Amino acid sequence: MDSAEYERKIASRFAAFDQDGNGSIDREDFSKAAASVLAEFSVTARSDKGQALYSGAEAFWQGMAGIADVDGDQRVSRQEFVTSAVKRLRDNPERFGEIARPFLHAVVAVADEDGTGVTPASAARVMRALGVDAQVARQAAASLDTDGDNRISEEELLAAFAAYYVTPEQPR
Repeated sequence: MDSAEYERKIASRFAAFDQDGNGSIDREDFSKAAASVLAEFSVTARSDKGQALYSGAEAFWQGMAGIADVDGDQRVSRQEFVTSAVKRLRDNPERFGEIARPFLHAVVAVADEDGTGVTPASAARVMRALGVDAQVARQAAASLDTDGDNRISEEELLAAFAAYYVTPEQPR
């Protein structure tokens, strides 16, 4: 993959974070993502799971802003995302896991409706709530169950999430 193609791919990842489509990523995008997931699973914001999801979304936003909001305006522009966040995350993919983990941990708690783990169907519901096309969500969710047990662990989810967002420019 050449640099131009890589930047186009990463720019498309930006759109997934820009939940309100206003051309920048900000705290409200993370709050909107949390609210959408809670609504999909009929979990109230004031519940323990709801509060954990909002806290995780805030932690994710703070981590993102810390690595990408170069000008300190509490928004991450597309250019900041492409040049700052991607470079830093590409150079240190584990950092992405660190900033995403609280949010993903809380998403798992919401999507694990029966206490036995997140099913591919529940994972697809999360993705649809976050704006992913239904067919793409179903296919992606099915691929997340890497060990074939019909459950998606937090580690499987985190690995897939990081792989999607921290795509290496050149395959290793």
